[in-house]
Amino acid sequence: MRLKIAKSLLMVVLLGNVIIWYRIWRLFAVEQSHSLLDMGAVVATEVPQKLHRRLAKLVTVVIRQFESFENEVASTVRLIINTFPTMAVVIVSDEFLYPPLELDFSNDSLRNVHLVYLQPSFNASLEERSPLTYVDTRFVAFLPDATKLTTKQTLQEAVNQAGKLGLVAVPVGKSSLGCHNNKLRVKEWSLRIAKTTGTECDAVVGKHVTIVDVDRVLRKLSDPFLMPFTDALYLQTTALGIKVNILKNLRFNDGKPLYRSQQAQWRLQQLHRSRERAMYEKLGVKKVTRSPSNVEWYGCTRETSHCFGSVVNGVPSYLYQNRFTPPCCLAGLRKVAHHVFDKLEEVGIRYWLESSSLLGAMRNGDILPWDHEVVVGVNRDDIGRSPWLVKARNKAVVDNLGYVWEKATEGEFFKVQYSKANRLHVSLLPFYSKNGTMTKDAWFLKNCNFPEQFLHPMSSIEFAGRHVPSPNNIRDFLDIKYYKGVYENPELPGKFSLD
Repeated sequence: MRLKIAKSLLMVVLLGNVIIWYRIWRLFAVEQSHSLLDMGAVVATEVPQKLHRRLAKLVTVVIRQFESFENEVASTVRLIINTFPTMAVVIVSDEFLYPPLELDFSNDSLRNVHLVYLQPSFNASLEERSPLTYVDTRFVAFLPDATKLTTKQTLQEAVNQAGKLGLVAVPVGKSSLGCHNNKLRVKEWSLRIAKTTGTECDAVVGKHVTIVDVDRVLRKLSDPFLMPFTDALYLQTTALGIKVNILKNLRFNDGKPLYRSQQAQWRLQQLHRSRERAMYEKLGVKKVTRSPSNVEWYGCTRETSHCFGSVVNGVPSYLYQNRFTPPCCLAGLRKVAHHVFDKLEEVGIRYWLESSSLLGAMRNGDILPWDHEVVVGVNRDDIGRSPWLVKARNKAVVDNLGYVWEKATEGEFFKVQYSKANRLHVSLLPFYSKNGTMTKDAWFLKNCNFPEQFLHPMSSIEFAGRHVPSPNNIRDFLDIKYYKGVYENPELPGKFSLD
């Protein structure tokens, strides 16, 4: 009996030891599994954490494309900060925002977020109003409003490409980006825009993120934050010969749709038009051709003053800017010239192209690209046939089509102006025959006398879209007026270079 009790106690002790050791093993196994899981979590999160820190050191986000009357800037900023807590964000606005953005800039989480107003203010220094003050990274990512910058790998790949190419565009959402070729002729104040295929463009249209190398591109631009954005950005990069490359294999997510109401869309269109005009005026683009039938003018009109001031010593101001005559002024001069030709022919006044206008007709059948007037010689004995020239001897007179006829103050000749407001003009130089020489009563415009034989017989030449009378032996005539070989080697007023 005692033996059975001893055996039972021994079995209980052994069973208890087994249970205890099982519990100890289970506890150790759980701890080990937790430890391994924790290590896995560290490994899993280590790379993304390092990635967002590295990107924050490489990229500053700039939000420029938004409207005060409807935007998602606050939500866009919060999303950026949640994904990249240490990334610098610069919000750029032309003027004070009202209603204000729903962002608490006193919150420590927004310590790297800066709101910059470009408009001059008593409360902000020049440095504080410059967005580049807050950029100390190699790249800037221009982020359109309501764009989700949450895909770190996409941003990393885009930055890698920007490092190679200097300027890249990444589509947002379902946007299909358009590629434009810009033929910008700064000297001629003109821009021709054409759609093209491929991924290397002068400009990109459609919602996209633009990533740019700060030193290679952004700091070289005259006004990198000029509106409308990104139109103004790409116009300036075009001037520097810098292409933007579309990264079609990458894409950022789109956010909340904006401007869905008709009123918002109408307002957006009006703002874009006014900003576009201001951009072209600021950058000196007077003519924009989008197609043969779609030409936009941003220079002078008949109702405004012309694009340059009074001409001093025969040298117009635009030559000092290394530019030629604005195309709107050339177009206005052609209209005045056609009107004058019509009026002179109506009354039978003998006339011919003179000096620089004749040189332009010889070289390209038009006004010289740098000329600021059209010059026409007339036979002084015929002046009395024109009622407008007769009236203009005493005071300026406006004809029935609004052109102004007046006697010049600079000498014994006449001017016909585009309008009272716009003083683009044709100069009429009276000559008369004296001993076989066409001469004049007084000095004007440094225009010299010439043998009468050049007008007997008269010739004709194409000029500004029509045939007009001209002297014969034009090259010899021009050599007398200027210097030998002027046709082959013309000189600009003031000895400026044609290059």
